[in-house]
Amino acid sequence: MNISPSRENILKRVRQALATDTPLPFPQREVSEPVVPSLKQEIEVEFAERFTALDGKFIYCINRQELAFQLGSLIRKMDWEKVYCVEEKLRPVVDPVLGHRLYLEDLGGSDVSITGCECLVARTGSIVLSSAQTEGRTASVYAPVHVCIAYSSQLVYDIGDAFQRIKNEHGDAFPSLVSFATGPSRTADIEKTLVVGVHGPKEVYLFLVEE
Repeated sequence: MNISPSRENILKRVRQALATDTPLPFPQREVSEPVVPSLKQEIEVEFAERFTALDGKFIYCINRQELAFQLGSLIRKMDWEKVYCVEEKLRPVVDPVLGHRLYLEDLGGSDVSITGCECLVARTGSIVLSSAQTEGRTASVYAPVHVCIAYSSQLVYDIGDAFQRIKNEHGDAFPSLVSFATGPSRTADIEKTLVVGVHGPKEVYLFLVEE
C-alpha cells in the first residue's frame, strides 16, 4: 500500500512523540483538595437546593400516604386531565388519585407524564433516567410537564455514585441509555435568548418520598 508523503510525515511525528518522554507538568504542585467537594449538609437538602435553583419544583413527602395526597392535590390544582403513567411500580400510588384522568394511550396528547427514576444526583440537582424504565427516556421529555416520583434511598451525591448504583442495580444488563435531566428544558441558541421548554418539558416536579 502506498502512503502519501503528507501522511508519512504525520505518522513520523506521532512515532517521535511516542518515543519521547513527556515531563509531568507542575511536578511540585500538590493537590490539597479533592476534585469533587465533600457534602456539607444533609443529602436531601443539597438536592433540594440544587434542583430548585434550576427552576425545578420540589415536594417532600414523609411517607407514601402524603405522596398520594400531595400528588392528587397538584393534579387537581393544575387541572391536568390527561395524565400519562405506564410504569407498573408507580400505578399503586398514581391510580387511586387519578380517577377518570388516567390517559395511557397517547403520550403526545398528554398534559403531564409521571415517571420514576434510577436515582437522584444531589451535587447537580439531576434526575437520572434510563432505557431500563418503561418507555425509556421518552416519557420524561415528550409531555409539557414531567412529574418524577423518587425515594430517599435513591439519593446519591455525585455522578460517579449514580453510575455505580445503576451498575449494582442492573449488573450485566446495564441500560443502553442513561440520561441526566437537570431542570426544565432550556436553550439560548436563538439570538442568545433563554427559552424554556423547547426540547423537553417546561416544568419538572420532583416528589421525594422518605423511606
